[in-house]
Amino acid sequence: MVSITIDGRTLDVEAGSTVLQAARRLGIDIPTFCYLKRLPPLASCRMCLVEIEGQRRLQPSCATAVTEGMVVRASTPLIEETRASMLDMLLANHPLDCPICDKGGECELQNMVMAYGPRESRFRDDKRVFHSEDIRLSPVIIMNVNRCIQCQRCVRMCEEVVGAVALGTIEKGMDTAVTGFEGSLASCDQCGNCVEVCPVGALMSFPYRYKARPWDLTETDTVCPHCGTGCRLTVGTRKGEFMRVRSKWDEGLNREVLCVRGRFGLDFVASRDRIKRPMIRRDGALVPVSWDEVGDYLRRRLSAVEGKAVAGLASPRLPNEILYQFQKLMRTAFRTNSIDCSSRWSTPFDTLGPLMAAFNSRAPLDEVIGNDCVLVVGGNVTEENPVTEYLLRDGVRRRQTRLLMLSARPSRLDADARVVVRVPPGGEAASLAAVVAGLVATVGEALPGNVLAGIGATIGRPSAETGIDGPDRLAAALKEGRSVTVLVSVDLLRSPEARATLQQINNLLHVLQLLGKGLAMQFLFDRANQMGAWDMGVLPTALPGLRAVADDDVVRTALSRNWGAEIPSDPGADLDAILELCVGGRMGALYIVGTDPLIAYPDRDFVTRALGATDLLIVQDAFLTDTAGLAEVVLPAAGYGEETGTFTNNEGRIQKVRKFREPAFEARSNLAIFDFVAALRNQALRPSTPGEIFDEIARLVPAYQGLTQDGLGADGAFTQAVPTAPAARFFAPPPVPAAADRLMLITGDCLFHNGYLSERSDILNTVANDPYVAMSAQDTAQLGLSDGDQVIVRSAQGKLTAQLRVDGRFPEGLVFVPENYRALRLNGLMRRGEYPCPVEVQKVHATLEVDRTSRIWRGV
Repeated sequence: MVSITIDGRTLDVEAGSTVLQAARRLGIDIPTFCYLKRLPPLASCRMCLVEIEGQRRLQPSCATAVTEGMVVRASTPLIEETRASMLDMLLANHPLDCPICDKGGECELQNMVMAYGPRESRFRDDKRVFHSEDIRLSPVIIMNVNRCIQCQRCVRMCEEVVGAVALGTIEKGMDTAVTGFEGSLASCDQCGNCVEVCPVGALMSFPYRYKARPWDLTETDTVCPHCGTGCRLTVGTRKGEFMRVRSKWDEGLNREVLCVRGRFGLDFVASRDRIKRPMIRRDGALVPVSWDEVGDYLRRRLSAVEGKAVAGLASPRLPNEILYQFQKLMRTAFRTNSIDCSSRWSTPFDTLGPLMAAFNSRAPLDEVIGNDCVLVVGGNVTEENPVTEYLLRDGVRRRQTRLLMLSARPSRLDADARVVVRVPPGGEAASLAAVVAGLVATVGEALPGNVLAGIGATIGRPSAETGIDGPDRLAAALKEGRSVTVLVSVDLLRSPEARATLQQINNLLHVLQLLGKGLAMQFLFDRANQMGAWDMGVLPTALPGLRAVADDDVVRTALSRNWGAEIPSDPGADLDAILELCVGGRMGALYIVGTDPLIAYPDRDFVTRALGATDLLIVQDAFLTDTAGLAEVVLPAAGYGEETGTFTNNEGRIQKVRKFREPAFEARSNLAIFDFVAALRNQALRPSTPGEIFDEIARLVPAYQGLTQDGLGADGAFTQAVPTAPAARFFAPPPVPAAADRLMLITGDCLFHNGYLSERSDILNTVANDPYVAMSAQDTAQLGLSDGDQVIVRSAQGKLTAQLRVDGRFPEGLVFVPENYRALRLNGLMRRGEYPCPVEVQKVHATLEVDRTSRIWRGV
């Protein structure tokens, strides 16, 4: 520790701390413009100058390290005069348009001038003008270059945190201007973080422009609904109407940054596609009715299917309280464990449960990525969890974390990684097995003989036929690290090989543990509350707390006693088995809440037949989805921002989701609808309010015990891992997958969309690319295709047409189409249980055909 005295007050701080950091710990205000907590100091604005005893000149406090015994004065006549002069120079060319500037009322320059500025300017020359009109850099970002004060926050944020390098400076001196490439931000992430950090009104949000003033807004702190990173954000509304999203630098794991979906994608709450009233199907069409009418109808229909199978499917975007109440409703009122929380795959909980119990770390992401090595397995962090990507980049560049990547798809993080290994989709298990075998081969002497013999008998020797280049490099990097974090993309669950992949991850973690490495593992979920959905027991084989339905009579009995109803002891059907029951005509009622399997499930024909064969299909949703269009009963539910609750993010951090608008039209809260349905079954769900349900969760779910609503502050609170000794078992490696001799189709999220919610955002649709097909330069050259061509992707099941995007980093043999465009009906190409999907790609040939009716020439 180092002792420093500032304005007569002494403080001990860590060596390497800056004077500015020490002053802020003492509550001493030192103004800054260029300084950002998450970036290295720049010391260009000179607003933070201080006097240091023994030094002749004023020093920038943001870039001056503390030394033992240092004496600092942060407020003297010289400092005040210097600050006033700096502000006078900034104002010399700054336009005086505060009344119409969107930043008015929350402008840092405005505040600084009021606090430290001169009362009269010495400059009388005409102001410099770059442009007479604002420049539209992108659909969401507009710039007034004349207001820029050259703090460089936006440029540095874009390059050093986001990694996009979309902004830069031209010219020099007083003529320096910030701009995008050729005056455009067409190639950037459109995340708006440059707007957030701009201290003045130089960079502005175009969708929010001229809509409201800061003092008109009612602001609500909540959690982003778009992925499992769990970013904190602040929603501004005016008279109940959504206006904007901003973030706060001192709250949440994201610390001021957001991705494009979080900042610009919340306008989906006002989508025109809302379900206005309850509906029932009459003569083949959905007809609006009253809540009383739908209640009478539903009571009769539920009685008619009594004795047949019942199942439920709920969205992992719903809050914990709703998910907990849903599984309670299904298990007590409908007496079934056939419930699931994913519409894209069935979760192999038999392998996943023990893996999570033994190794999953419920700890801050910033802490776990501070380990020596971080191995990311599967997926594309850039597009699935963008803010997690920002944090990983920060760990690599500032903390020298060794980043290792093993995935099928390339991502922007590859440029920061120490080792990048491309694997064929579905080949992750074999690749990890090779890494484990290579690790054991190189460090076997560190393991006890009996353990080494047991591992060797199970996993065998490293194989040269894995189809990957680099298991030895990964093993060597993992060997060097004292501590290792493994981040597992939930995208791996798409593959039929998901169970084998999880088993090999278990092998890897177990070997690293035996070698004495510090370990952490977390999943990278692309749904806001997937972790919470698992914790709440929205699984066919697991009760709340990830406890097996069949194996724990004590737990099941305790829950039954608390819920006042017996819980079935037999495990239920997962999503695949539920749909099988439907197709076989054995499903009496299927209750779907907030999710759309007709769009998401990887076999559109199969799920269409399944839903059509269900005796009674009930859909509870805020939006009229494709699945709702097939329902017999549709119940309008509150959407995001219209009810309170909590989310549990990838870290295991639980945070409050707050209400910022009233439910639209005749929608009711999800919990109120559950009470409504339970009453039709002559049941009562108690408790039934979000606060009371949270208290029950904190009492009955081990990881949540001891939590209180008052204890969920601005940064939330962490659930607790329930210590479980890892099973001393190693899994045999799977066979090496045969090399594909055809193009193989894979899917996943894209940067601007991740599911059917985001596609209902008008703002995101203005920045999102049209539906596209991504392929390697080698494959497209071989097929005679060029970037921008319209191509047909055809499988044995169907075909689609979209624009080709040639990606020089993309591996050969793969075709990627985002799953987030409803119009493509991508799942219509896929077949159940087959992933990746073999396809052919060809150019749409323009042939002239006369439309005999309209006499219009068109391309076919």
